[in-house]
Amino acid sequence: MDAASTATWRREWVIREDTTYLNHGSFAPTPHSVRESQLAWQRELTAQPMDFYLRRYEQAWLEARQQLAGFLGAAAENLVFIENATAAMNVVAATVRLTPDDEVVLTDHEYGAVCRIWQRACRQAGAAEPVTAQLPARIESAEQLVDALFTAVTPRTRLLVVSHITSATAVTFPVERICQQAQRRGIAVCVDGPHAPGQVPVSVDALGCDFYTASLHKWFSAPLGSGFLYVASAWHDRVVTPLLSWGRLEPQTPQRWWEEFVWTGTRDPSAYLATTAALELLQRVGLDTFRTETHELARYARGRLVELTGLQPAIPDSPDWYTAMAHAPLPPGDADALQRALWDRHRIEVPVIEHNGQRAIRVSCHLYNDRQQVDYLIDCLQARLADES
Repeated sequence: MDAASTATWRREWVIREDTTYLNHGSFAPTPHSVRESQLAWQRELTAQPMDFYLRRYEQAWLEARQQLAGFLGAAAENLVFIENATAAMNVVAATVRLTPDDEVVLTDHEYGAVCRIWQRACRQAGAAEPVTAQLPARIESAEQLVDALFTAVTPRTRLLVVSHITSATAVTFPVERICQQAQRRGIAVCVDGPHAPGQVPVSVDALGCDFYTASLHKWFSAPLGSGFLYVASAWHDRVVTPLLSWGRLEPQTPQRWWEEFVWTGTRDPSAYLATTAALELLQRVGLDTFRTETHELARYARGRLVELTGLQPAIPDSPDWYTAMAHAPLPPGDADALQRALWDRHRIEVPVIEHNGQRAIRVSCHLYNDRQQVDYLIDCLQARLADES
């Protein structure tokens, strides 16, 4: 991408001038054009709510879903909008309906909220606590990761819950291989994918998973409060929505599973409808360009971090394993204190985490970030690590 193009796309994001924002993977700022689309929907809603809700909303929802389904490689009837991946995962937990004899298997890289959801689901069903598959400290191949995961599987395993891209460690899992092996064993799979849409190609129908949950405010660049739930056709007649309302505002009883999610009560649906603007933005940038630019910067960040600490990351240096987020180990120390110091003293927003006893940093790289910001992080991090020693 040339300098002029880079400058054009950076203007889509208005980051506070005092902040070096390297945490798009947590709470992503909404691009200007997407925010304008959302505001237009909100203005239409507030100008005449009855007309919007009763005559306009459902068709707009269906059209936005159709566009999103095309991007995700999914049949539209397998897809609904929902606020975020957490809300979607709660629907899955209600839908699977565990029995006391069932087991749920997760990995030790899963998001904390996801673990809590399945802990509660297991307790409510009278089942054992979820089983945690311990993945290798150094991941060398897809086969090694898949083998480690399925070592935790038993004849009682009903469901696997795995990330597409992990949150804390930014590892891209070989989800297609996981789904294939689970299918052969008759085990259902829920893929937790908030970091995947936009960051990597996603073809949900082709994955062969039973459920896929995601937020769209991250790398897809839709507004906060937009996400989706994918449900394979075999599960349609078993879906349980925790929020039961009219389903649809048309004068008819919902007949299909997805209709229960069109109207879940009076709310502002503008985040869902503005997903079309987010998709248009990604298409204008070019998905290949977006992924190449962000990965190159993440790879630069990873290299600088290794150069600083001498510590090797847990995954190979390949876009097969990481894309727009660079995760690298740090020397032992207080993760929370270091993250606070980087913000309080340098106004750098970047997560420092503790995972399996290893302190590490995760650097998110978007079109509004550049090498100068990464270099600034490295300089400040070097100073703070020197203070610790």
